[in-house]
Amino acid sequence: MADGACTSRHPALREIRERTYKPVDAWWTVLLVDPLASRLVRLVAPYRWLTPNVLTLIATVIGAGAMAGFARGDQRGLIVGAVLFHLSFVVDCMDGKIARLNGTGTVFGQWLDFVLDRVRVFFCALTLFGGQYARHHDVAYLWLMAVAIFLDLIRYLNGGQVDKVRRGMAEQLDALGFPVESGDEPRSLTGRAGACLRRNRIRTHLFSGIEYEMFVYIIGPLTGLIFEVTIFSGAALLLFEFVLIIRLHQATKAFPARLAAARGSVSPADFEPAPVAAPARR
Repeated sequence: MADGACTSRHPALREIRERTYKPVDAWWTVLLVDPLASRLVRLVAPYRWLTPNVLTLIATVIGAGAMAGFARGDQRGLIVGAVLFHLSFVVDCMDGKIARLNGTGTVFGQWLDFVLDRVRVFFCALTLFGGQYARHHDVAYLWLMAVAIFLDLIRYLNGGQVDKVRRGMAEQLDALGFPVESGDEPRSLTGRAGACLRRNRIRTHLFSGIEYEMFVYIIGPLTGLIFEVTIFSGAALLLFEFVLIIRLHQATKAFPARLAAARGSVSPADFEPAPVAAPARR
């Protein structure tokens, strides 16, 4: 069979879920993206020419359509832009699923996906808030654009560093054969709620970068409350980023005792367990 030909086999949805779904993910992705993306993956999986990189490029083209809609600035343009932005995100999620399902992922593809994702969001910010400025001649939209872009940058920098520090601590403990997490069922109300969310694949970090982008570039344009939704989204993002920092601080304070226990210099009973590490974020 020639390269790029159809394999004629459509995988079952159960197989797609088992092989491509992340153990935990953003609630927006779990509830509003995965159900559609998994069915689209089932349709396109047999066509090997639809590689993850091709899907990344398709998501970027759809994102360009969202930019055009946002740039118009009127109600119809905003609705079209919001719908296309969501569709571009669905296709963007498909590339990773196809990579895991067909084993066609590459290191270059990871780079391409990251860069084009950032480019798409950046220009959607320019066109959304720039389109509103052109329509209403209110300089507040330009300030709002700067804040939206800044917050998106901050959460990427903070998230990356938090994951790096946590991963480094976990690797040191794992190298010494020391358990990183306890398997005990949480007893507090918040603990039970968190366990319930994780059982349904929803991470406890309820307002991550994904929710932030979806609120700013979908909910805001659809409702026409761009200013209000962006302010709310920024405040919610900062709140949950602050929670991440607090948990990281607690984990780093407990880490020396955990490391000492792992090396056998103290008993595990002499320290308090660190908070459970937050899952990696998109």
